[in-house]
Amino acid sequence: MDKTSNHRALIAHLSMFGACAGWGLMAPVGKDAMTHGFDGITMVTFRVVGACLLFWIASFFAPKEHVPLRDKLMFIGAGLFGLVCNQCCYTIGLSITSPINASIVTTSMPIFAMVLAALILKEPITGKKALGVLMGCSGALILILTSAAHASDKVGDIRGDLLCLFAQFSFALYLSLFNPLIRRYNVFTINKYMFSWATLMLLPFTFSHVTGVLAQPIPTKTWWEVAYVVCIGTFFGYILTMIGQRTLRPTVVSVYNYVQPIVSVAASLLMGIGVLKPTHALAVILVFSGVWLVTKSKSRKDMEKEKVTD
Repeated sequence: MDKTSNHRALIAHLSMFGACAGWGLMAPVGKDAMTHGFDGITMVTFRVVGACLLFWIASFFAPKEHVPLRDKLMFIGAGLFGLVCNQCCYTIGLSITSPINASIVTTSMPIFAMVLAALILKEPITGKKALGVLMGCSGALILILTSAAHASDKVGDIRGDLLCLFAQFSFALYLSLFNPLIRRYNVFTINKYMFSWATLMLLPFTFSHVTGVLAQPIPTKTWWEVAYVVCIGTFFGYILTMIGQRTLRPTVVSVYNYVQPIVSVAASLLMGIGVLKPTHALAVILVFSGVWLVTKSKSRKDMEKEKVTD
């Protein structure tokens, strides 16, 4: 591997680490904001609309790309599954469950991606993949059952856990259905259209609620936390992720999901807004082990290469 390739790989690894670390910290920061002035609906509205404005501003400085009408309309579906369903469910779920639970559930996304890839892209499900799904689902189930027994926003809430779980399913569905579309354009073009459609879908339903919330006094600290969620957790997070995905293999990208709960758990405990229980540790082990097995399994391309070699 030459120096240019090494440099590109290093940038990709640093980008993925930065994105996932930022998302991991976003859970406790966003949770704190949603207990001091904001709520889930207001937060997700600020995330989508704020990032939309930032991507439009950034697009003026990025290379211009022609997007045909057919692709512009396809971005409606991408915005629906990749942003509206994903961010609404995750943010509202985070507002009623613990940041530790929300971050642990986030690591289930590669498992959903594997199942949907089998159904939509005809990727094979091997024994290792099946075992990974079973272990990951077991971890999520333990987390949800623990939350059902302790309806506290520090320990967890089954409603919030299920919403966060559906958010991962929605994003995995977006990746499976719109993968060819998101590979055709640069990061600013993709997000400019996705966030624009998401804003148009979301704002009519949330505008009156948000204006009511903003009419109340909101602490300065909360505004800084919202700025972090919009700028770092959303705008820069989406940019860094796509930089990493252009160079690294999907299995390597998936491994970086592990960074999120580690950062989130550490930050939540330091901030005093999370409670770490033995069942959380068991859930972490099961989910991590399940995701690891899934990401280490052979893909359809790997199997086709082995047949050619044989």
